[in-house]
Amino acid sequence: MPIYEYLCKDCGAKFEKLVQRPAATEGVTCPSCGQSRVSQQLSTFAAHSKSGGGSDALPQCPSGGVCRTPGACGLN
Repeated sequence: MPIYEYLCKDCGAKFEKLVQRPAATEGVTCPSCGQSRVSQQLSTFAAHSKSGGGSDALPQCPSGGVCRTPGACGLN
């Protein structure tokens, strides 16, 4: 089951919920105020894979991630 993001139209709270069908918003209620006036939000996802592509040789960015464009962030 996918996780969908919602925004409460009454109190403005943002929350996530596991939903069986994307059109099943009629059963979703806000965990903050209990109201059912919610709208499904556009959400993004992140995927991470470990491959033997040699990413260990790339310099580490100050943010902790792998730098795909060495020098662009001031790292040489």
